[in-house]
Amino acid sequence: MADKVADHLLSRLREWGVEQVFAYPGDGINGIVAAFGRAGDSPRFVQTRHEEMAAFAAVGYAKLSGQVGVCMATSGPGAIHLLNGLYDAKLDHVPVVAVVGQTERSAMGGSYQQEVDLQALFKDVASEYLVEVNVPQQLPNAIDRAIRIAQATRSPTAVIIPSDVQEEDYTPPAHAFKQVPSSPPSPAWTSSVAPEAEITRAAELINEGERVAVLIGQGARGAADRVRALADITGAGVAKALLGKDVLPDDLPYVTGSIGLLGTRPSYELMRDCDTLVIIGSNFPYSQFLPEFGTARAVQIDLDGRNIGLRYPTEVNLVGDAARTLDALLTRLTRKQDRSWQEKVVDNVARWWRTVERQAGVDAKPVNPMRIVSELSERLPHDAIVTGDSGSSTNWYARNLRIRGAARCTLSGTLATMGPAVPYAIGAKFAHPDRPAIALVGDGAMQMNGMAELITIARYRELWSDPRLVVCVFHNNDLNQVTWELRAMGGSPKFEQSQSLPDVDYAAFARSLGLGGEVVDDPDQLGPAWERALAADGPVVLDVHCDPEVPPIPPHATADQMWSVTQAVLKGDPAAVHLIAQGAKTKVQEFLPGKR
Repeated sequence: MADKVADHLLSRLREWGVEQVFAYPGDGINGIVAAFGRAGDSPRFVQTRHEEMAAFAAVGYAKLSGQVGVCMATSGPGAIHLLNGLYDAKLDHVPVVAVVGQTERSAMGGSYQQEVDLQALFKDVASEYLVEVNVPQQLPNAIDRAIRIAQATRSPTAVIIPSDVQEEDYTPPAHAFKQVPSSPPSPAWTSSVAPEAEITRAAELINEGERVAVLIGQGARGAADRVRALADITGAGVAKALLGKDVLPDDLPYVTGSIGLLGTRPSYELMRDCDTLVIIGSNFPYSQFLPEFGTARAVQIDLDGRNIGLRYPTEVNLVGDAARTLDALLTRLTRKQDRSWQEKVVDNVARWWRTVERQAGVDAKPVNPMRIVSELSERLPHDAIVTGDSGSSTNWYARNLRIRGAARCTLSGTLATMGPAVPYAIGAKFAHPDRPAIALVGDGAMQMNGMAELITIARYRELWSDPRLVVCVFHNNDLNQVTWELRAMGGSPKFEQSQSLPDVDYAAFARSLGLGGEVVDDPDQLGPAWERALAADGPVVLDVHCDPEVPPIPPHATADQMWSVTQAVLKGDPAAVHLIAQGAKTKVQEFLPGKR
């Protein structure tokens, strides 16, 4: 029996080393679904509860494995559902390939059921490579280019295959006019290094600096040891963009933590006071948290020249792989003998962590959300993978989570979409089935996406050699980040009809699926609850009831923001008295060391 196009598609994915495809079925991909059956489910068809979750799981897999993530959906509505996850990949520079079905060619243009103009739909999100396979001979070149371009550009690509083409006999491209062959899958190519003359200029600039600051993003992950060497030679402090949070551990005394609105005070002070800035593999968007223009000379290292000089007026730009470029740069640097700048950074960092510990210990009703992450940090396994969501919980993920050892973490950085934490964790478990995963998710995102994906966790848990996957829900019955944005940016009180959430027993829902589930409503229960969850023999949901009025105060709250919150209170915010009390108790910890 001749191979069908769908059979050859799966064969080619196997040749590329693809072990699973995150997907949801539909008649637009029935030919491919049947091929999975003929192939003995190789690669594995991982059925999520929704196509958006399939895309998120593929993004999480790609972020945490370094490999291309693959997702699949049917035509029309299925394809539409992929978009949010694919935009997450696009904005965070993650290689993902989407395989999408389409109505039969004979029906195209006839307003047929579930017919959507997929070329138009995916034109922006898959702008690096988008192709529709209309004859079998196109297939190998199409799928190979989709994977190669996703790898090379660190972006999503898409391959559209009409349903009738999927079931045609496969015919390879011929050595003929207007037929395009392809080459076998091959490993990634060697990365480039910046020009030698520019590296020399960068070294001279850095050597002249007296107060060096380094900002790292996810592009520095393969150069972590070189970044340490850079900090050692120059006496620098190192701040981390959110997507680079796991590049260096937080037990290095000169690492100031996250930067930006969700960042730390020592990162703010590092940028405010430095005279030299080195940006490595980061496209951090908020220039107001970088040095004032003109106060610091700057060098940027990035693999993609499109990102150079985008956020700060950099003087020397090094386009190349971070590790290879730093190898060349380090040999040209002179070790700074005066360590007073780094000593000041180290002192600021130590003082900050003492402040964070005190803030997490402030009483709240019933549990301080900061303490949830602080208690986790004390117990975080050295090989854990932590995924964060978007919402007020992201503040505590950014500020309170202390990375150590080989721990990894990620979240939706640039798109900042709600709902990826749980499917990211699922993708992480397929990338690293031998490591524990932890998803930190607000109850809004849990109701939006996370609860359904607990079903996916229950279904595939037996495949993971380390069975631990903890989903921690910040249960405050409020869309809390938006509530605080209304207060701090618009001076508006909380609007209950928009912001309040229905109360759900997340632990009970987890138990109904055969997972572990535990409710925590006492701060003294938090530590033991984390210990039980991290020692469990299967996935667990921690349903932590926490206070929505603990303020996510930025590292440098402006007068305008404080005035806006005051206006919200004066306009009758329903939690006015309590939010003032919690804000005051939290803020005062910065000024009263050693006291609560």
